[in-house]
Amino acid sequence: MAKRKSKSSGYRSQGLYPTQNRSHTKAARREYMQSDARQANQLKAHKLGKRVILTIKNPDKNDTKQRFIRVPSTEVWKSV
Repeated sequence: MAKRKSKSSGYRSQGLYPTQNRSHTKAARREYMQSDARQANQLKAHKLGKRVILTIKNPDKNDTKQRFIRVPSTEVWKSV
């Protein structure tokens, strides 16, 4: 016999639209990206042996196209 469909538990949203205002989300992200908690989390992940990418200022001053570059944490934090 075929399996019967269960009764619907009501309407469920498909999640098409965010529940928070975009400006609030961006402000929270901007605040976290500049916080000490982010650096602490990156250092913790590095010590656990995970692949962490850091954003640093480009040491090549002639390359004005890229002001910041992304490098692996193993190159920056060699002794940690």
